[in-house]
Amino acid sequence: MTTQRNALVTGANKGIGLETTRRLAALGFKVWAGARDAERGEAAAKALCNEGFDVKWLELDVSSDDSVAAAAKTLGAQVSSLDALVNNAGIAPGYVDALGPDGRYERPPSREDITDMKATYDVNVFGPVRVTQAFLPLLLASPAARIVMVSSYLGSIARAAGNSQSPNVMSYGSSKTALNAITVAFARELSPRGIMVNAAAPGYTATDLNAHRGGRTVQQAAGIIVQLATLKAGGPTGGYFDENGPLPW
Repeated sequence: MTTQRNALVTGANKGIGLETTRRLAALGFKVWAGARDAERGEAAAKALCNEGFDVKWLELDVSSDDSVAAAAKTLGAQVSSLDALVNNAGIAPGYVDALGPDGRYERPPSREDITDMKATYDVNVFGPVRVTQAFLPLLLASPAARIVMVSSYLGSIARAAGNSQSPNVMSYGSSKTALNAITVAFARELSPRGIMVNAAAPGYTATDLNAHRGGRTVQQAAGIIVQLATLKAGGPTGGYFDENGPLPW
């Protein structure tokens, strides 16, 4: 008899998060679609249920301590363990406004808005920490839990330093660099306890985050995330990957 596997995806009501939710559900997971907006979250979960998948909306605002704690309590009352956590929720305030007519980012670090930067870090950096810490008891109750931090190519310092054509998006990019460091920190702690923690770079994907200017589809983007969320025993931990393999930090 196969035990039901449970997964949680944050920012799951649209884009890469929604597709990741669909793909994990297609693999047999019961997926909890974390979203802060009730109307959008419920609509996304209902749509996937109508496709035949076992998906349920979970109210979750990753920027709120209270919301994250309440979500962990809600989930803990319904399941005994969590097998996969995908920290996908992310924002890039001001990014679209800074895109020029040719699609290039035109706001240099010297003109970065500190308020936007703080909001970005609250979701993209502190959010995954809040969520991972809150759901850790459920993850530890799984025999082989996996945690995926959805990062970005822009989080790679080596790529940014070695490529003058790489977009110089200080706020969003540095938030993903910090997330990469957080990935390694959690991996070091949790590896002895059987949990693999890795960062995924889904690529420049057409989503609301970039006004759908990205060149990749959400179907392409979700591939590496799902791969890392379903790693077999003996797989990597504390790594940073795209679909072609390890990336430079």
